[in-house]
This record gives sequence, structure tokens and C-alpha cells, in this order.
Amino acid sequence: MLGLPDTTRAFLFDLDGVLTQTATVHAAAWKDMFDTFLRAEADRTGAPYVPFDPVADYDEYVDGRPRSDGTRAFLASRDITLPEGTEQDPAGARTVNGLSSAKNDTVLRMIREDGVRPYPGSVAYLHRLRDLGLPRAVVSSSANCRDVLRAAGIDDLFDVVVDGVVAHREKLAGKPAPDTYLAAARELGTPPEHAAVFEDALAGVASGRAGGFGTVVGVDRTGQADELRAHGADLVVRDLADLIPGESP
Repeated sequence: MLGLPDTTRAFLFDLDGVLTQTATVHAAAWKDMFDTFLRAEADRTGAPYVPFDPVADYDEYVDGRPRSDGTRAFLASRDITLPEGTEQDPAGARTVNGLSSAKNDTVLRMIREDGVRPYPGSVAYLHRLRDLGLPRAVVSSSANCRDVLRAAGIDDLFDVVVDGVVAHREKLAGKPAPDTYLAAARELGTPPEHAAVFEDALAGVASGRAGGFGTVVGVDRTGQADELRAHGADLVVRDLADLIPGESP
């Protein structure tokens, strides 16, 4: 079944880094926001300024997580505790919500300026699945997921979207908890053991493994194949085209 066990009946995809070339955009936006904050903290406290690492810090603390969870996780790694604030906090305010809003404003600006490009191999894989009549879902922590799908021109390739808006409304815990993937499987009417999860984020791979999904596919865009396997990936590919007979990225 396109590189997966024949028992696979539903296909659940992360967005950034699996379907669209936006993971690097998010990493740059996180770095812009955190570096601005960390410089201000260094000036305020006299502590050394240590910038956000867009590879190591991004992979470990923010990739795949809901925005506010990523903000908290990275701050905790630097022993920084901030008040939560509210969603009405101005972007850049010294609160979890304020910093998270600043990151979101930056990523939206970058997407408006540069557009969104899907991975050709992922688009080809999705078309094969649609031609076979197999159900497909996007599972993303992003509240901007539907806008990104439309901008990439792939919004018509999915039966179900479980994004940050749905997670907030349904009170679903974010990745690495399995709740959002389990919700998508329920929407598709498929038990987890007959569904496959496709993830490039360590937190997302852990989410698929925690949910008891039949196959967890790690998509290695950044040379972290070993880490993806350690977090629960059953197999790791460079691109979804690797799963299509006769095709390559």
C-alpha cells in the first residue's frame, strides 16, 4: 500500500515540513521572536545573551507543539518563567501569550511575502491516495493550517483537518500527546491500528507512537533520522516520493 502495510486504511499528515516547505519559515520566526526577547532579557538582567538555535532548540522544544506550549517549553529550558497573560496581550509583551503572538505575526508576514510551496513528492503521494479512494487528514497544531493549505493549493486533497482551531475548540491536548491524531482517526472512521501517521517533528512522531497507530512514518528533512526512530518512527524517509514505486524526490 504505497510503501506501507496493506492493513493501512487511513493516512494522517502533519503540515509543516511534511506537506509544505514551511518548517524553515517557522524556525526563522521562532528565532526572530526569541532572539528579540533574549536580548532584552540580557539587557534587563545582565545575564549573557545566548541566542535561540534554529536547529537544536527548534527540534527539541517547539517543532510540532502548539504555539504557547512551544513558548513555555523553550523558556523553561532557559529557566525563565513568565506570566501566561491573555490572548489580548500585544505582540511581544513579556508574557507567554505576548511572545506567542509575536511569533505568529512574524510567520504570517513571512508567508504573505514569500508564499507557500508544497513538497512535490507529498503532492504526488496525496494524489495517489485520492485516486485509490483512501481517506486523508491533516493534523497540525497551527491555527493557520487552512490558510496554508489554500496558499499551497492542496486544500482539496483532504477529507478532514484537525488544526489548532479544532484543538482549542475541542480542548484537545497538543503533540506530543496523541489527542489530535486520535481525533482525526475518529473523524475518518478508522481505528488507530489501521492508520498511518506522517511526521517530521520529534514531538509529532512521539504523538503517533503514543496513540498506538499502525505505522508512524518519520520524514527526515533535516538529517535527524536517528532521533525520529528513537522517538517512535517505524520507518524514516527523506521524502514521501520514496514510498511511491518508481519515483524519487
